[in-house]
Amino acid sequence: MSTRSEALADALDRMGLGSDAALVLHFPLRYEDETRITPVALARAGQPVQVEVEVTQAEVKFRPRRQLVVTAGDDSGTVTLRFFNFYPSQQKQLAPGKRVRLFGDINPGFFGAEMLHPRVRTVGEDTALPDRLTPVYPATAGLSQASLRRAIDDALERTDLADSLPETLRRHYALVPFGAAVQALHRPRPGESLRDLDERLAPAWRRIKFDELLAQQLSLKRAHAARRNRDAPVLPQPVATDGSLIDRFLQQLPFALTGAQARAWAEIAADLSQPFPMQRLLQGDVGSGKTVVAALACLRAVEAGYQAAFMAPTEILAEQHFRKLADWLAPLGVQVAWLSGSLKVREKRAMKEAIASGAAPIAVGTHALIEDAVDFARLGVAVVDEQHRFGVRQRLALRAKAGDVSPHQLMMSATPIPRTLAMSFYADLDVSVIDELPPGRTPVLTKLIAAARREQVIERVRHACETGAQAYWVCPLIEESETLQLQTALDTYEQLVIACPELKVGLVHGRMKPDEKAAVMAGFVAGDTHLLVATTVIEVGVDVPNASLMVIEHAERFGLSQLHQLRGRVGRGSRESACVLLYEGPLSQTARERLRVIHAYTDGFMIAAEDLKLRGPGEFIGSRQSGQPLLRFADLVIDEALVELAREAADTLLRDHVEAADRHLDRWLAGREDLLKA
Repeated sequence: MSTRSEALADALDRMGLGSDAALVLHFPLRYEDETRITPVALARAGQPVQVEVEVTQAEVKFRPRRQLVVTAGDDSGTVTLRFFNFYPSQQKQLAPGKRVRLFGDINPGFFGAEMLHPRVRTVGEDTALPDRLTPVYPATAGLSQASLRRAIDDALERTDLADSLPETLRRHYALVPFGAAVQALHRPRPGESLRDLDERLAPAWRRIKFDELLAQQLSLKRAHAARRNRDAPVLPQPVATDGSLIDRFLQQLPFALTGAQARAWAEIAADLSQPFPMQRLLQGDVGSGKTVVAALACLRAVEAGYQAAFMAPTEILAEQHFRKLADWLAPLGVQVAWLSGSLKVREKRAMKEAIASGAAPIAVGTHALIEDAVDFARLGVAVVDEQHRFGVRQRLALRAKAGDVSPHQLMMSATPIPRTLAMSFYADLDVSVIDELPPGRTPVLTKLIAAARREQVIERVRHACETGAQAYWVCPLIEESETLQLQTALDTYEQLVIACPELKVGLVHGRMKPDEKAAVMAGFVAGDTHLLVATTVIEVGVDVPNASLMVIEHAERFGLSQLHQLRGRVGRGSRESACVLLYEGPLSQTARERLRVIHAYTDGFMIAAEDLKLRGPGEFIGSRQSGQPLLRFADLVIDEALVELAREAADTLLRDHVEAADRHLDRWLAGREDLLKA
């Protein structure tokens, strides 16, 4: 280490490569084949090759811009080299008569074959070729490939590459030894398949991906087990259930729980009766009835003399939950407090006092619930809706409201988590799934219509509203500018008011004052407004059974999850419902695929699986895992089978080989254990 220059050490530190262990696990992005020479005439356009040529001419030209132009050739033909950025040393290296090896793409040019900024190495007539493929590593400014290769080669000489897995386990999963895998990736042997290495199909890559997934599984399973050492309120089922709050609540509901809801509630109820904190993810499709199950968890806390907090990411969604819970629980004499940033000072003070005294056993709100000034008398259950929209710190802040004990946590998501993702990144959570829609939900017909037919769509909306239905018109998502998105909503609103004078048209967007927004939504819920023009603030939580038609403009700009969430706002009543996706061409390949998926599937789990293929895991995980690094080597779509094997191996190690589990985690997570505290 001491032989490194200060600049090199700084560059390595910036990349998190300050230790030998980190360097050993810094694997190549791709490889280059410098083990053979290709005659110039046989080089295929657009494919990287190595040629060995003699320079015949070199000059600096100034038109059309300053450049070093070099002519060189071998027995089969000549090639022109162009360098727009060059140094005097390069001019000397490429002087006429010099023999050089060039690596890069040869492409047809105006004067024949050309290479733009090839990599140059001066050689003699008998200079030997490398005997292995050349690794190309992820790097940063100030860190050359040559320096990085030397640092990694030095680290390989110093580092113990002994296997962390017991030999029986390694053979059981048909894995190559760890040391052999590392050497094969950093120093590929002659004859190794360049395709298998680049596409991460080689046996060495399988071992590395398995080890990475195993480290993730071990750390999350240990976090899951560690939770059992924390104290939480025991919220048992009452001995006599007749007349209990939950019994009375279920009796007064105008519907019976679906089988899936009853199953999810049974799993949650069992967790709540334990002395350690529940940490359960309740996932279900749009409209599957997660709120009822969450209400049961809140009532179990109230019945045991504790309080419950119910936090949602947006004011519209939080207020929707508040109104629903207040309606359900008022007949039971259970007060529900409402806390949001938009409340008047006096109202907010009154709500905080009710929460602090325990007079309000259930509090519903936005981030306002985790403000320092909010105190709970006896918090026992914390419900977090749309959990991926909250950061780790925000959920920990809500948990801290319980004081010395940990409240039971129920996290909800209407964006179904694909199975592989749940196995991998959510291995520290228990998961309940509501995979059944309540009776009465009508299937939503999805139509793809080109924007050129917009007038026909407006006519369809007018007709639907005149026959008693209500409709949403969702404005395009313009990520670059919230101002542009707002202007688009205003323009669309004005156009529809003019086009449909006989309809009452409303407008709701994120920059409206909360009371204005609430008034518009109340008018739509009451049926006074026929057509609601909206931005994506209505993506979740809005429940208007009479709304049976939705138009989404520029649908190609939305992600699959948002399109599915928005579509879920209709089809909540007895009317036949439709979602019209207006799109503007030409479509990119990704946009075309998204629209194909949303048109083909209505099942959220199928859509989520397709979305994972398109986007990867990052956005599904959201801010929940903001402290947790994404997988560097394994791919959850390609390597689903490896995730299964890693889960199985983690259980075996934690049960029978604890020291091996420790060694494995030390190798893969040394100094980064804190990143896994999600």
